[in-house]
Amino acid sequence: MPESFTPTEMMTVAASRALKSSDVCFVGIGMPSAACNLARLTHAPGITLIYESGTIATKPAILPLSIGDGELCDTALTTVSVPEMFRYWLQGGRMTVGFLGGAQIDRYANLNTTVVGPYDKPKVRLPGGGGAPEIAIACGEIFIIMTHGKRGFVEKLDFVTSLGHGDGGDHRARLGVKTKGPTRLITDLCVFEPDPLTKEMTVVSVHPGVTREEIDRNTGWKVKYAADATTTPAPSAEELTVLRELHARTKRAHGDQA
Repeated sequence: MPESFTPTEMMTVAASRALKSSDVCFVGIGMPSAACNLARLTHAPGITLIYESGTIATKPAILPLSIGDGELCDTALTTVSVPEMFRYWLQGGRMTVGFLGGAQIDRYANLNTTVVGPYDKPKVRLPGGGGAPEIAIACGEIFIIMTHGKRGFVEKLDFVTSLGHGDGGDHRARLGVKTKGPTRLITDLCVFEPDPLTKEMTVVSVHPGVTREEIDRNTGWKVKYAADATTTPAPSAEELTVLRELHARTKRAHGDQA
């Protein structure tokens, strides 16, 4: 039996399992980076990791502090300019997967990273979209990783920064967007996938030790569960060892900043 694990470790492992060796992945900093590098170091050694700063096929030994971390350039196959990264690589449809997160998400996986509260007089002004709006529509599919809580999982976004499935159904197609959009939402409680018709995010697996009542309590909308919803397999001993060693190396390299 695998040893005990934290909710964050479960979330990171579940996200990493969604990736394949054949993927070309646009990676975000933080948990997306941990998940993608865990996949590279375990079951998906052939995965191509690309960061927003222009580093292609990078293989960092430690997790970067930002997209400008020298570790990414030092271990990349090549580095291109940011305009080339977006105009040729991203908007050219060369990314199979993009990883995103946000401050708020709704039932159709639209994301807000702009403001909390009214736009002209917000309670909190967030970092903004950066490249996320383009990533959300240009990558073949989107995986979202977020900590689960009512502050972030809301009935209605205060601002739509990055398109998910819009109002649901075929909204993306009606807007002329040809990519799949969010196909997986991984939290520290469960995994969601979009309903094939409505595109509402639906729970397909519940993490070990988590109840449906806990998921309902931490979600701002009425949660739907797939008829065949299962229990997420617990992290294996190998997954935990590799992930913890990755974080330990990062902490030694960056100290308290990591």
